[in-house]
Amino acid sequence: MKIALPDLISNSYFPAIAAVELGHFQEEGLDMELDLIFPVDKTLEAMRAGEIQFTAGSAHSVPHAFPGWQGAKLLGSLAQNMYWFLVLRADLGARQGELEAVKGLRIGAAPLVDLGLKQLLVDAGIDAAAEGIEIGPVPGAFTPGNVNFGVAAAKALEEGRVDGFWANGMGAEVAVTRGAGTIVIDARRGDGPAGAVNYTMPALITTDALIAEQPDTAAAAVRALVKTQEALKADVSLATEVAKKHFPETETSLIAEIITRDLPYYTANVTREFVEGMSAFSIAQGLMTEPVTFDQVVATQFTDLWNG
Repeated sequence: MKIALPDLISNSYFPAIAAVELGHFQEEGLDMELDLIFPVDKTLEAMRAGEIQFTAGSAHSVPHAFPGWQGAKLLGSLAQNMYWFLVLRADLGARQGELEAVKGLRIGAAPLVDLGLKQLLVDAGIDAAAEGIEIGPVPGAFTPGNVNFGVAAAKALEEGRVDGFWANGMGAEVAVTRGAGTIVIDARRGDGPAGAVNYTMPALITTDALIAEQPDTAAAAVRALVKTQEALKADVSLATEVAKKHFPETETSLIAEIITRDLPYYTANVTREFVEGMSAFSIAQGLMTEPVTFDQVVATQFTDLWNG
């Protein structure tokens, strides 16, 4: 059995990595293998094709592979809220919350991830085209052997290949610690327009087919997720031990501090408010044409497992 994620050297989907490495999937009777398939559109396409059974990815991306949310469900949240950062060149002197500082700049962002920044600009009343804002792939980010978009984006920023990036907390941390970047928007913690926290979240996702055919497997995966979140809350040093198996030395040294900041958001709950916000965002960005309900998005038969 496989769980895949689109970013490995990252905090974004870290509970999925930790659930494998700390043995919580195994404790629940699941022999789970961790896989990397990037970017997230390819991760979900692989799940649709039956190549993997679970995805740890951005919730709003599901309709890319499962139009109208037909065929897949969220089993739970890896952590709450939209979880990306807008980081700009340090020499620009932009202040946190100063979204308008992005005007006239080249911003690197991954496919489907970029939609979050685009909607932030729309909701802030900033016309990207009129203001000369370019949002697109980071040069060299999707090369063989690259396992993290955020770290690649931080390197591109340092080398002057982009003016900023919209990516995960690890990429932001690397850019800031190297003096190359300044955090302008921390979406998870409420920077940006009201409601932006509900555009998306990192989630544990599976197919309707697996839920129907193997409900015990789906339930076991949810229990493993909750156990992992609670284990990291109890002892964040476990994050470093997990990272040692996958991360380079520098990123391993940073992960515990990043996860410490994320711990208040470590709950598997998916709220109706979130689904409403994500649905509106997805329609605005052309991922869907009609709103979806909580029952269409969430595997409700497992919600009682979210609180352990």
